[in-house]
Amino acid sequence: MEEIIRYFPFLSQDQQEKFAKLESLYTEWNSKINVISRKDIDQLYLRHVLHSLGVAKVVDFLPGSSILDVGTGGGFPGIPLAILFPESRFYLIDAIGKKIKVVNEVAEALELKNVKAEHIRAEKVKESFDFIVSRAVTNMPDFVKWVRKKIKKESRHDIRNGILYLKGGDLDEELKSFVNAQQFKLSDHFEDEFFETKKVVYLPLKYRP
Repeated sequence: MEEIIRYFPFLSQDQQEKFAKLESLYTEWNSKINVISRKDIDQLYLRHVLHSLGVAKVVDFLPGSSILDVGTGGGFPGIPLAILFPESRFYLIDAIGKKIKVVNEVAEALELKNVKAEHIRAEKVKESFDFIVSRAVTNMPDFVKWVRKKIKKESRHDIRNGILYLKGGDLDEELKSFVNAQQFKLSDHFEDEFFETKKVVYLPLKYRP
């Protein structure tokens, strides 16, 4: 929890309380439905919460913006981002139903009114969004195929609507066909060695009717 306040010192009391509750909520639910690896549950705030908030170092979601979290698992990056941006709307989806059960229980316990979670594949989603976020659910070419028709036409942020993808390692080969992709190193923002190879990949997407 200290890491969250360190890097996001302007959190309201309500936001701090919500972040503080994540540990007990995920510890309890992870004992019933395994959504976080056993070794990572002890590093929840660093490896999951703070990692998720890396997206906020690339863009500040405006009030009224809509974000789709594809392959959210136990709710990452969607749940931490929903706490950080309470006036934005987050739609968290996963192809595994029991993971969405955990997301719904956590969101309800935190009284997150800006979160909707559903057991559905990305290809079946009919809505469009300002941004699509994810944590390394597949390679970028396949991911783009899933979501390329789900971007809103009008961009309201400092950057164009598109994908914000949390991934680590050398991504040059994977991204070689995406000339507009930008890689933002999380080590420029967070000091822990965990973030040395972690990045946010930003890929603007054109609106496709």
